[in-house]
Amino acid sequence: MPLKKALKLPEIFSIATGAMISSGIFILPGLAFVMTGPSEFVSYFIAGLLAFAGVLSVSELATAMPKAGGDYFFINRSLGASVGTISGLLSWFALSLKSAFGIIGIISVAKLFFDLNTSSWALIGILITFFFVALNVSGVKEAGKFQVALVVTLISIMLIYIIGGINSIQIQHFEPFTYNGGKGVLITAGFVFVSYGGLIKVASMSEEITNPKRNIPLGLISSLVVTIILYTGMLIVTVGIEDSKVLSDPNNLTPIANAAKLFLGNFGFYMILLASMLAFITTANAGIMSASRYPLAMSRDNLMPKIFAYIAPKLGTPVASLLITGTFITLAILLPLDILIKAASTVVIMNYILSNLSVIILRESKIQNYRPSFKAPLYPWTQIFAIFAFILLIFDMGLYPILISFSLILIGFFVYLLYGRKKEHSEYAFLHLIERVMNKKLTSYNLEGELKSILYERDDIIKDKFDKLVEKAKVIDLEDKITMDELFSLIAEILESSMCITKTEILRKLHDREMQASTALTPFVAIPHLIVEREDSFEIIIIRAQQGVEFSADQSQVKAIFVLAGSMSERNIHLKSLSAIAQIVQSKDFEKKWVNANFKKNLKDIILLGDRRRF
Repeated sequence: MPLKKALKLPEIFSIATGAMISSGIFILPGLAFVMTGPSEFVSYFIAGLLAFAGVLSVSELATAMPKAGGDYFFINRSLGASVGTISGLLSWFALSLKSAFGIIGIISVAKLFFDLNTSSWALIGILITFFFVALNVSGVKEAGKFQVALVVTLISIMLIYIIGGINSIQIQHFEPFTYNGGKGVLITAGFVFVSYGGLIKVASMSEEITNPKRNIPLGLISSLVVTIILYTGMLIVTVGIEDSKVLSDPNNLTPIANAAKLFLGNFGFYMILLASMLAFITTANAGIMSASRYPLAMSRDNLMPKIFAYIAPKLGTPVASLLITGTFITLAILLPLDILIKAASTVVIMNYILSNLSVIILRESKIQNYRPSFKAPLYPWTQIFAIFAFILLIFDMGLYPILISFSLILIGFFVYLLYGRKKEHSEYAFLHLIERVMNKKLTSYNLEGELKSILYERDDIIKDKFDKLVEKAKVIDLEDKITMDELFSLIAEILESSMCITKTEILRKLHDREMQASTALTPFVAIPHLIVEREDSFEIIIIRAQQGVEFSADQSQVKAIFVLAGSMSERNIHLKSLSAIAQIVQSKDFEKKWVNANFKKNLKDIILLGDRRRF
């Protein structure tokens, strides 16, 4: 059962922004200040730029394959089920931890007002988690609107903080600018990278987004730009106002609120506490919403038990997947904060590496039905730069994150070996790439067919009569050189039985039409057509002549031939078919796709997925 398309641009922006703005800005600045000093805002900015390199690739992949599971789905279709299983579990783990941060943040703020023992706070954390689970079970549209209201309020408060604090900045607070030089700035960038981890959440929900071709890249990029600006502005104000000793105090879990108190008094303190509470709520809500789509997507691919693919018919939400995600989060909130941060940052970075690698593999595999509406600029240098930069970030973070990464990879691989490998037999783009390099047949049409179905769903394509005629059409792929007379003879043989007309008569009609004027529209495309006496009949034949057919002196290398044969009563569909083909072949990459198509079905896909007005 498909998920409901209920998320528009405001919801996408709010899910991504709300998922990023949380403990990353309201708790981490104190920990980051200890590592690098006043230069921490530079670390946040660098982390944001690296996230930008990643989000360009994620936007491309999400517009080509807007399916539940986001980066898991892309990586599975690019690198195979074993890597996909690892990636899916890593993403689920990272986003669940991100939600755990949010709930820990809610508890941290609440502790300022209520004096309860540790066990009571743990119980409150569990209750908060399952409140968000219940909210998301009720419907994605309701959860999305809730997110928009919270994020608008949150951004408004953050802007008040930045504007109100600019005049109170003291330049001497930025000396010394960095405690550990450039290396310290980079290490801190890796540490705070989790602050931008919310971006991958939107990709996991891309199946539920309306107009994904436009809304996904616009929502992701605008969210990241706004978040980088807000983070940088808030940290400059905070460092410029608050004393370094107070900022680096390990017991100071509200550094932004304490700074607000210095220039806005108690009003500022409570305003930022409200903002941090809203941020933690948006993170927890968005995290549970998006993390739950990973078990769902993996279950659809037979890599996890089928129960996780269950979608409540009336609500349109993955109930079982939401429940398992909520259960994991309740366990995660019991772990130490610094362990959560390092583990989640490492996992987010690893998934960005795999996403950038997926773009390279999908493009170089030359899969015809990989058709993103947004393409990452400066390919492949953007992806190569991002991959190496992310690898350096992981190594700069030290041995502990590397060990965490290796452990999680092993866990994911064992899950695949013990469960997924026995049930899953999908095709992936890396096989197409190997096939292209080795010139050896390793693939079928399976992946192309799946991508075609996704494109139909993405573009809301409703098949018209021309589509149905193309689907039933006979496809001929001619490898050897052939003359026009031989081509017409082949066409006559095919039409003789279906049109109840003799081969001789068909040949006469084809030659007579050609004598009037060549049916070759361009040096590459020809549309031979004829009228038959049989009532209410119409047929299309699709032919690729790899070595070309000479229709005339000017059209000597025609490689795309569309034969239209029908009765006068079908004149209307005849004209519409001519119009449809004319629109499709005008596409700037039509000839390249036609020549490079691997399968006969690919030739049909070029027509079925062509850019044209439907009737």
